[in-house]
Amino acid sequence: MLFDSHAHINNDNYTEQTRAALINEIEASDLSYVMDIGFDLESSMLATKHAKQFTWCYAAVGIHPHDTKDMDDNMLAMIRGLAKKDKVQAIGEIGLDFHYNFSDQKVQEYWFRRQIQLANELKMPIVIHSREADQKTMDILKEEGAFSDQRCSWFPKRQGAGGILEKDARVLLHCFSGSRELGQQYVKLGATLSIAGPVTYKNNRKTVEVVETVPIEYLLIETDSPYLTPVPFRGKQNKSPYVEYTACKVAEIKDMEYDEVALRTLENAKIFFDI
Repeated sequence: MLFDSHAHINNDNYTEQTRAALINEIEASDLSYVMDIGFDLESSMLATKHAKQFTWCYAAVGIHPHDTKDMDDNMLAMIRGLAKKDKVQAIGEIGLDFHYNFSDQKVQEYWFRRQIQLANELKMPIVIHSREADQKTMDILKEEGAFSDQRCSWFPKRQGAGGILEKDARVLLHCFSGSRELGQQYVKLGATLSIAGPVTYKNNRKTVEVVETVPIEYLLIETDSPYLTPVPFRGKQNKSPYVEYTACKVAEIKDMEYDEVALRTLENAKIFFDI
């Protein structure tokens, strides 16, 4: 009854034995679905392989800002080809990371734009990585038509707070770490926010405020495994079954039942990824 909307079963640090053990744990857990998210060409290829192999697995393909320094038109063409494979549901994760700057910022911005353009060409959802680049990320998304009326017309309207039908741009801010004000701006534009393990961290008031103020209709949950492990396992390697701890914290913050949060975020993710 859980949907881990962002995980990296394709992580290149896993051995085959480690990955097999993780898959066994997923299959023995309460998880219904896991999105295996690409971050470079190899991981995107592996995600499509996992999606084909496991009924509960779906894939997104794209080049993470860290890896855009190695990107070229040929690689973009290969991502386009992978995006057309069965059970590939989104372009991502793409975006900007001005914290590490492993790729030059202008290079990141160029390939971010090109991959948004690809998602628009293919009429696919977009999974966004944004770190210390809040304004630039939003500016580029707007400039490239990620929230345009045309793009929103490609997807059915979603049932928002109070049952009102609202536009859905199928843009997901993964592991959202911005302010509640920024979160509300994104929701008004038609975006969806994904909440990860840091919401369980003692001093992370900012994400708690996002969960308090953004209605459940616009939220997904994720692990970003093997990173960002929630309490009580912080400090250890994260894994998809731990998404239940994020669901528990969201339920606590919103004064909802755990089962309702699990079900609502699962249904939200199925709608977002068209599953």
